[in-house]
Amino acid sequence: MSIRQHQPAPAVPAPGKLTVPELGEMKRRGDAIVMVTAYDATGGRLADAAGVELILVGDTAAMVVLGHESSTVPVTMDEMLFMTRAVTRGARRPLVVGDMPFGSYQVSDEDAVRNAIRFVKEAGADVIKLEGAGPSLSRVQSIVGAGIPVMGHIGLTPQSATKLGGFKAQGRSAAQAVTLWEEARALEAVGCFALVLEAVPAAVAEAITRELSIPTIGIGAGAGCDGQVLVWHDLLGLFEGRTPRFVKQYANLGEEITDALGRYAADVRSRAFPAEEHTYGIPDEELEAFRAAIGMTETERATSEG
Repeated sequence: MSIRQHQPAPAVPAPGKLTVPELGEMKRRGDAIVMVTAYDATGGRLADAAGVELILVGDTAAMVVLGHESSTVPVTMDEMLFMTRAVTRGARRPLVVGDMPFGSYQVSDEDAVRNAIRFVKEAGADVIKLEGAGPSLSRVQSIVGAGIPVMGHIGLTPQSATKLGGFKAQGRSAAQAVTLWEEARALEAVGCFALVLEAVPAAVAEAITRELSIPTIGIGAGAGCDGQVLVWHDLLGLFEGRTPRFVKQYANLGEEITDALGRYAADVRSRAFPAEEHTYGIPDEELEAFRAAIGMTETERATSEG
C-alpha cells in the first residue's frame, strides 16, 4: 500500500476550481461559506485540504507576516503579488482572493483596473477585494467591466481605520446602519459578487444579508451572514498582539512551535541531534579510499571513528 493511501482524506473532496456562480448557489441553498486568509503555498494547500471555499490573501499580511505593528497600510502591491503567487501554487479548489492594498485603487479607475489585472495575470488570483463604497463604486464597476470579479468590503475598513476613529465597530447608530445598508446595495448594483461585513452589529449584518442576492462574508458581524472569515494567525494562535473580540482561537500553534524549536535547540546543543538514523552512510571501501585520498592520518582516523 502506498504512503498516499495512509494519509487522511481532505475534509471536502476537491473536484476542481470553485466558481463565482457556485457561491451564489450556496447562498440560495443556505450553505455556509468558509473563507480564511493565507499568505504562502503551505497555507493555501492546508486551507484547500480543509475544504474552505475562499482563501483571502489579505493585506493583514502587513501586521501578521511583515511585522508592521498596527496598520495594513504599509504593505505594497509587489508584496501582495508575491504572497498571492505563493498561495495560488498551493490552493487548487478554493477561489483565491487578492486583496487590493492601500494606494493600488484609490487614485483612479484606471489604476484600479491596472492593478486588478496584475493580481490576475501576474499572481494567479481568481478575484480581487477592495474596501469601501463612495469612490470605490466606480472602481468596482471598472474592474468588473474588465472581466475581473470583485468582492466588496464595508463596515470596519482597516485601510481607513484612522478616518473611522480606529479599529472599532461600525454601524452602531441608526444613521450609520442605514449608511451601511445603502453602501451594500450600491456595491451589489455595480457588480460585486460578494461582500465582506466587518465589525458590524449582528442585527444590521443580518438585515443586509437578507436584502442582498449576493453572499455576505462576516468577520465580527454575527452568525446571520452567509459565510465567515478569520485571519490565519488569529485562529491558529500564531499572532502575539491583541486580537479583536470576534476572534475564536482554534489552536495554539505559537506555543507548540516555540516548544518544538526549544526542544530542537536543546538536542543540537547536547548533540543528541542528528542521531544515526538522520545521517547518510558510505561503503567502507569508499570511505577508506576517501581517507587515503585526503591523507588522513591514523590519529585523525581514530578520532573520526571514536
